Parts: sequence; C-alpha cells; structure tokens
Amino acid sequence: QVQLVESGGGLVQPGGSLRLSCKASVSMNSIYSMGWYRQAPGNQRELVAVITNGGSRNYADSVKGRFTISREFAISTVYLQMNSLKPEDTAVYFCHARVDLLNFWGQGTQVTVSS
Repeated sequence: QVQLVESGGGLVQPGGSLRLSCKASVSMNSIYSMGWYRQAPGNQRELVAVITNGGSRNYADSVKGRFTISREFAISTVYLQMNSLKPEDTAVYFCHARVDLLNFWGQGTQVTVSS
C-alpha cells in the first residue's frame, strides 16, 4: 500500500501562484509515475500533469506554460508549481501514483482561485 500526503492548497486571487506538494510513503524507485489530477464540481476528474520515473513530463493543454511539475527523488516528493492561476483552475487537486500497475490516490487538496 502506498500512502500519498498532499499539502499546499488554499485560496488565491486570479493571477496568483500556489505550490502543491505530494509525499509518497515508498521510494520513488518503485513508482512508475506520479502526477496531479483535478476535479471541479460537476466535472470528471482530469489529468493536470504527470512525471514518469524516467523524468518525462506531460501536461494538460489548459495548464501548459503556467504549471510545472517537478520532484525531489530523495524524499519521494512531487511538486506542482501553479502560476498565473485562473478561476477555472478552481478544483480539488489529487495526487496520483502508479506502482506495479496499481493506482494510488491522495486525499485531495482544495484550490480556489477567486477575487
């Protein structure tokens, strides 16, 4: 079982920035990929950004150029730096990890972009 602990959500004004963190309970050597999904009320959960064990990154078109996913291998932590935030980025953000063909999820952290 893999535990994922998220932090960093909150309320921010449009144009502002937030950084989300997600720490895994296992070594990153055993994780195929880690990433972030989000779900707004009434919408399906969607991929925001993902980074693979090999370092490849993939982003949703809606966040390209504004969000950056990175990692600290030694502490099994993935970050999502979110800049130029828009009201439509408001959602619950979930950390995700794929380990041995299994999917694991964090509890979610709320991000609200509003003036």
